[in-house]
Amino acid sequence: MSAPERIPPRSVTATELLTRGELTVRGRVREASNAVLYCSVSYEGEEAACVYKPVAGERPLWDFPDGTLAQREVAAYEISEAMGWSLIPPTVLRDGPYGEGMCQLWIESDAEPSLLALVEEEEPGEGWKAITFAEVGEGRTALLVHADDARLRRLAVLDAVINNADRKGGHLLPTGEGRLYGIDHGVTFNTDGKLRTLLWGWAGEPLTAEAGEVLARLAGDLAPGTVLAARLAELITSAELEALRARVAALRTSGRHPEPSGEWPAIPWPPV
Repeated sequence: MSAPERIPPRSVTATELLTRGELTVRGRVREASNAVLYCSVSYEGEEAACVYKPVAGERPLWDFPDGTLAQREVAAYEISEAMGWSLIPPTVLRDGPYGEGMCQLWIESDAEPSLLALVEEEEPGEGWKAITFAEVGEGRTALLVHADDARLRRLAVLDAVINNADRKGGHLLPTGEGRLYGIDHGVTFNTDGKLRTLLWGWAGEPLTAEAGEVLARLAGDLAPGTVLAARLAELITSAELEALRARVAALRTSGRHPEPSGEWPAIPWPPV
């Protein structure tokens, strides 16, 4: 008699682990403005580190409805995945020790060469893009620059789509495998233009051909009646969903990276 066929163990996806796993709080990220808890999550023999941000720990903001930041973080992840760039770590909405909240896979950042720098020159060097001049003390200024990096450029497009009002340097997580992730997307999807970022180096420049193709596909995925539109309708308001569609359409029409509007601070503070 032949031996029975061995069935390999089922692989647990990151979103399944985050959604169904047992969540255990291990500590708190103290420097965060809202409650950010460092946790472990385990399910069917798999375990990982993650961040849990309970809705109950969100600080009220004047320009965003109370108790909606966790949903916005998940919506940003859904858009990142729909664009095919996977620039945001797996993120879900789930119940936890302190109620409903956002749960996101923890990313260990690698100490690769900096993506941001301050330089004494008037113009950025090769491989860098200018952001703005910054005061560095004693009446001196320096030019703040970011790397002319394809990963950052994709993130700049994503931020324009989701209307990210807080893209700081500390929200950029490069990994040892050459990946780049962006985190902290609670202040996104506002109906008013609130793009505030350090990634202005491509402002006014033509979008890449890749970005144009991604935006065209995203426009179709956001059409009423689609799976993505239905999923987003659970996370943001109908007005915010329409504003999202309008931003995608505007980017496709202009074919260029957006420029600061002048109606809203262009650079987040503090910038890191």
